[in-house]
Amino acid sequence: MDPNFLITAFVALFVVIDPIGLAPLFVALTAGMSAQKRRAIAVRACLVSIGILLLFALFGTGILEFAGISMPAFRIAGGILLFITALDMLFERRQKRREDQAEDDDEHHDDDPSVFPLAIPLIAGPGAIATIILLVGQTSDTVGFFAVMGVLLAVLAIVFVLFLGSTTIERLLGKTGISVVTRLLGMLLAALSVQFVLDGLSSFGLGT
Repeated sequence: MDPNFLITAFVALFVVIDPIGLAPLFVALTAGMSAQKRRAIAVRACLVSIGILLLFALFGTGILEFAGISMPAFRIAGGILLFITALDMLFERRQKRREDQAEDDDEHHDDDPSVFPLAIPLIAGPGAIATIILLVGQTSDTVGFFAVMGVLLAVLAIVFVLFLGSTTIERLLGKTGISVVTRLLGMLLAALSVQFVLDGLSSFGLGT
């Protein structure tokens, strides 16, 4: 397995899922809860996210083939979707939308936000689903598939750790720090999304 591919996979999933940006939202969604309940919600949210993304990793390509969509075409479409996500991060529209979803959930007075909105759509959102299908589509054997799953587990482990330490992280970084980190991750994601599009065009013989 090419180490460069694993690094690209990690960066792509880390930036799309954005654990740092999720930390303050976790604080907001679990405000007033005990440390034990927060831990249980963090565990449940991460496990549900793993299940959802694993499902698309296993059957996403098959669904595309059934629909008559080639992997290069999906790679281009996924790259465009990720680029839009990157623009949202750069202009802070993504964080605002997440905060609105958190507020909507709070208004409905749901005592357990682990499945919605934490697992869906904050962690395993459209960007993460598209990314996992793209990454699995770039592997050619079982070893590659499990390598991508290992990277996914590593990213979600970071999400879990940041959830548990979210209060401290939010206090240390502050709103300005989180904004800066989000914009930097947005730049990385923009570059990765363009690479996905170029790879898709190259598969069609339209690029190098």
